[in-house]
Amino acid sequence: MCGICGVINIDKNKIVKESDIKGMMAVMKHRGPDDEGTFINNNVGLGFVRLSIIDLSPAGHQPFKSTDGRFIMVFNGEIFNYIELKDELKKEGYFFKTETDTEVLFNAYLHWGESVLHRLNGMWAFAIYDTFEETIFFARDRFGIKPFYYSLTENNLIFASEIPPILEILKKKPTPNYDVVFDFLVYNKTEHSEKTFFSEVNKLMHGHSIKLDLKKKKRNLSIYINKWYNINSRVKNARPFCSPDDYKQAFESAIDLRLRSDVPVGVSFSGGLDSSAITSVVIDTFKKNDLNTFSAVYDKSFSGDESKFMKLYDDKPGRRHYTTPSAESLLDDLDEFISCHAEPVPTTSPYAQYKIMELASKNVVVTLDGQGADEQLAGYHYFFGFYFKDLLKQGKFTSLNREIYSYLKIHKSTFGLKTFLFFLLPKTTRTKLKVSELGYITSEFAKRHNKTNIISDYLYASNSLQEALVNHFEYKLEHLLKWEDRNSMHFSLEARVPFLDYRLVERTLATNSKEIIKNGMTKNLLRESMKGVVPEEIRMRVDKEGYSTPQDEWFRSKEWEEKIWDILKSDSFKSRNIFNVNRTQQMFKEHLNREKNLAKELWKWIHLELWFRKYID
Repeated sequence: MCGICGVINIDKNKIVKESDIKGMMAVMKHRGPDDEGTFINNNVGLGFVRLSIIDLSPAGHQPFKSTDGRFIMVFNGEIFNYIELKDELKKEGYFFKTETDTEVLFNAYLHWGESVLHRLNGMWAFAIYDTFEETIFFARDRFGIKPFYYSLTENNLIFASEIPPILEILKKKPTPNYDVVFDFLVYNKTEHSEKTFFSEVNKLMHGHSIKLDLKKKKRNLSIYINKWYNINSRVKNARPFCSPDDYKQAFESAIDLRLRSDVPVGVSFSGGLDSSAITSVVIDTFKKNDLNTFSAVYDKSFSGDESKFMKLYDDKPGRRHYTTPSAESLLDDLDEFISCHAEPVPTTSPYAQYKIMELASKNVVVTLDGQGADEQLAGYHYFFGFYFKDLLKQGKFTSLNREIYSYLKIHKSTFGLKTFLFFLLPKTTRTKLKVSELGYITSEFAKRHNKTNIISDYLYASNSLQEALVNHFEYKLEHLLKWEDRNSMHFSLEARVPFLDYRLVERTLATNSKEIIKNGMTKNLLRESMKGVVPEEIRMRVDKEGYSTPQDEWFRSKEWEEKIWDILKSDSFKSRNIFNVNRTQQMFKEHLNREKNLAKELWKWIHLELWFRKYID
């Protein structure tokens, strides 16, 4: 787990400055406090900072070079099946000098070429430079667990594991991408395309690679981007799970691989089904009696407090650690939190995770987390809307009526029915409805940026539950992974996500929808597989959804009231030409008077405005 960066100039006479590479490395030193290295070859410069996880010796130093000096690699991530790949390569005559997964990846690429990507089980972003052929190959993992950002001009390519290192050496002042701002405000989504909040910076999409040829004589730098991983075709050819026990074996295998480490491993434990399943398997199946878990707890008056579920693990081996994010701590951490993410986040939930990672960093170097389970097992409440639409499209009216009845009986909510009707609307109507619901975006801003939209056109247009789940992997999951990467790496931690073992994902998504949602309950496959493993009170929970915070009350505190009024009345906020300022002020009054809970919108305004001030103004 590390940070990588680099500069590639098209002009071979324009030598990359080592000071530029080191400047980029310094901005992301939190990603790799244990070691660092650079490589400069005229117009190509590479940088690396290391967080030591496997083989803690200097043998893991990067940039990693072939014996003859032809190939140079910088790599961020972990290849969890490196032991199995190493055994294969040894049979092919390869010798190894280290115990690192870095050397395994390096030799695997030399042996199998670009097709090696399909053999890797892990999370990664890497660059391999062939000094003889003068080509550079960049690749990112299937689901976007590890980041890769780049800025492309006619003359050069700048890349890094985070955006700030790129901004550090940009020759121009960054400008905002208002299409991304629009999607952030309207849909609460940010990672559904290659765009970022900065017009000058793109990201390599998950499951994609880049081939850069510097040998060809050309005036402008151009890149070839290839989608090497197609989740749709993989799911179509995957073998569905035939039983809960079948699923359980695959889940345990995913965890087993992610326990490979030469440093202490802990679990981010929320008290929900996903993290509880990981915690139980780690302790009971793999006998990790020294396991540390890390959780966020709140005052018992907050409905989102999970401590009563966490206490069900008090008699388990290991140690439980707790942190209590608060209105005061968020205010104290605000500037650092904004710097940590470098782009706005649409909820304070990542802040709860931020505090958990801060706590974990004092005890372990690696954490396991339940990210990705909701996307493959329909964990979000609105998935009922997709499932109802699925049953309607198939003409399964008896099943539809039964599932709606079960849903209403168990959840005592009409939210699933509202999303069902919303997903049936034409795509243009869906977007207009979302904008009008908010009521605070100016009509001019909405008209300029309410164009063809991936979220409305693909994510919300899914015609079946399986299609919706697949589209969530394509267009929604990555923003959660980005937040986890920033939160963990800010505190020099590696976060691993067992639910995103590609073998588990593909087979789960290939399984019949009625095994995912059944009798008004989501995550049926996981729930059934965890019988006798997870405490029953947690296994059958229906009220858990991510890291929630008491943000409604936070933003009614005196300190936050002053902070928010200062922002809403500021000249800079008014000058954005994004918000109907009078409406935002009226909404804040409604929130303070407890007429409505509008903290989600308030937070988006706060973070967006402070982001503008920090990075744009």
